[in-house]
Amino acid sequence: MKENKLPFETVYADMSSSQNLEDFIKILSESVAKVLHRKNRIKDIFKAIGGIRPLISYDELTGQPQLSFTYRTEEDKKMTLSSLFSYMEDCGKEVVVAIDEFQQIREYPDVQMEAMLRTCIQPLHHVRFIFCGSKKHVMSDMFTNAKRPFYESTTNVPLGKLDETTYAGFITGLFNEYGKSIEPDLVENIIHWTKDHTYYTQSLCNEVFNISGKQVTADHVRKAKLTILQSNTDRFLEIKRMTTPSQWKLLKAVAKEGEVQKPTSAAFLSKYGLVSGPAVLKSLKSLVEKELILETVTLEGSVYSVYNVFFSRYLEYL
Repeated sequence: MKENKLPFETVYADMSSSQNLEDFIKILSESVAKVLHRKNRIKDIFKAIGGIRPLISYDELTGQPQLSFTYRTEEDKKMTLSSLFSYMEDCGKEVVVAIDEFQQIREYPDVQMEAMLRTCIQPLHHVRFIFCGSKKHVMSDMFTNAKRPFYESTTNVPLGKLDETTYAGFITGLFNEYGKSIEPDLVENIIHWTKDHTYYTQSLCNEVFNISGKQVTADHVRKAKLTILQSNTDRFLEIKRMTTPSQWKLLKAVAKEGEVQKPTSAAFLSKYGLVSGPAVLKSLKSLVEKELILETVTLEGSVYSVYNVFFSRYLEYL
């Protein structure tokens, strides 16, 4: 890994798999340990944590440090978390910590994690945080709801889609790097089909890469799409079972439109045989709450689309 020449240290921690405070500490401490490992200062983390001495091992494939802790009380966990922040604060350099899928902390059953983190973070002067999350409405509530601990403590920075030309060049370059050739129109087709959404684009590219030879063809891309949709069919049918007939009908309508700005317009209702404006608004509210429909607020008003791109493509075929 290249040496960090920035005037600050960077720590990245993905909390998507975390289920509780203990998981949060483990993921964050290992992320800090990776930075120390690069600088041959791995022993510093033992000094920082003090009485709760972790056990350290190394991943056989990546060589990255892995930590485990033994706690006697719940207070030990809080002390360990506080010690980690104190270490970063006093390390002699500004630190930027990016916590991905931050909204996951609201699911922890064992602690009021938002309040605890706010208490730990508030006194820090040399540590800055970037909180990222894929559940837009949950993240928004965490930072704009006056009843939440992080209320008005951050600056909101919406991330737009990647420039398609830049993204296409990146994809083509990676295929070429591994001895595969892919035509520009196929790359454009992939980006369009995944609606320029990084997660879905990477998933489709990965499937195309796995089934193709040195020359990627349109048939490879078509088969990759079909494989992805078939592998998710059971999950999509489960969604159908958990929605009402009117909600399912609305989901299909939104998917076929791609984006809907006026869900109660006469044209939209008539085109898809929807009952009435009030009924659509009721279904829409429920689907947004279930994270099946994404509501994007613009200066012109709300725009609605199916949250999961693969699910949206599946619904288009129905």
